[in-house]
Amino acid sequence: MPIDKLLSRIALIAACVMLMSCSVAPQRYSTPQVQRITLSKGQLEEGGLAFLTPSTVTGQEEDKQPLALIFTDTLKLDRPAIHVVPLAGTISAINQAGLIETYKGMYRDYRDTGVFDPAALRQIGEASGVRYAGQLKMPSFSQGSKGRFGIFGLELMKTQTANIRLYFQIWDTRTGGIAWEGVEELTAAYDTMGEKTVTFKSVVEDAARELIKQLP
Repeated sequence: MPIDKLLSRIALIAACVMLMSCSVAPQRYSTPQVQRITLSKGQLEEGGLAFLTPSTVTGQEEDKQPLALIFTDTLKLDRPAIHVVPLAGTISAINQAGLIETYKGMYRDYRDTGVFDPAALRQIGEASGVRYAGQLKMPSFSQGSKGRFGIFGLELMKTQTANIRLYFQIWDTRTGGIAWEGVEELTAAYDTMGEKTVTFKSVVEDAARELIKQLP
């Protein structure tokens, strides 16, 4: 290949690399839907909120604890006035109160029926020292990538994507009823020249913030 054509190609590749190395903000598509039932402004701050063990789609069972932790940390940051008992604190309180079997039975029944036993819920609320209990569900989570831009057969840019559907219920442990519920489906995508993916943590944080914005 003539040296002038080789230099032209090198210059073109360098220009493309410089262009794509510029910071590209991730694109996010969010569709929150909420139902306000009995929860009013100020009640979470007054009553406090304890997180229960989340539910996840099959294959994502190991993400239950990280899901609760990320959501809890995001809630504490965005709504510091709310007294939040993280999942570890709730489980510790349940264990200390001798309610392990009660909790296991309540959780098992919830998976089958979508309903918490009100007596068990009341005991757990008393043990954790709060009025409200938060239940997270993650029906779906996926990650992927696809080539977007290449030159001379070389793939220079990929689009990394992630999608999550997150469901959040707040139960009133005094009445045994659902006080508030919301679902968020969020897709995040950004272009990168490396192998970096859209992380589980970042997607959960974004989805959590969208739901937290809707809280009274």
